[in-house]
Amino acid sequence: MEREKAKAVLEAVLFTMGDSVEIGRLASVIEEDKKVTKELLMELKESYQAEDRGIDLIELDDAVQLCTKSDMYEYLIKIAKTPSSYTLSDTVLETLSIIAYKQPVTKLDIERIRGVSCDFAVNKLLQYDLIQELGRMDAPGRPMLFGTTEQFLRSFGVKSLDELPELNPVQFEEFREQAEAEAKQVVDI
Repeated sequence: MEREKAKAVLEAVLFTMGDSVEIGRLASVIEEDKKVTKELLMELKESYQAEDRGIDLIELDDAVQLCTKSDMYEYLIKIAKTPSSYTLSDTVLETLSIIAYKQPVTKLDIERIRGVSCDFAVNKLLQYDLIQELGRMDAPGRPMLFGTTEQFLRSFGVKSLDELPELNPVQFEEFREQAEAEAKQVVDI
């Protein structure tokens, strides 16, 4: 398939799907290898950025998605219903951080780290589509495992979990000591 036709096919598939599509699946559609497919996708991305276009191509792990450029938001709200926004409380954000860095993780693991129940926070994160159930742990009671979603990556503007900031070891140790002290206070009561 010629390059321009292949790019047109990729654009049509991404537009129609609406969600992210794995690069391997796109490669099979245009009957090319992943390397060539990535090159074509990057050419599409460059054309969206070079021209005054309303869409962009974003990368999410080993997948890509067409999306509206953020500077077009003001025009979208004139025609579309205002999208629901959500705010993350400290509790929910703390729970999300634990899941992002420790995944796959169980509620019990999260509660051990936080020292309190996390049912509300986990339910909110599931509702916001920032986390998902990944399956069950092969252990007594078969607890549910949780991990982040592509919506998490989109919301925080990262392509993969590898782009999350590294935890400062000194600060991490301070947090651990603080959590242990809080847990000891609860036991002493």
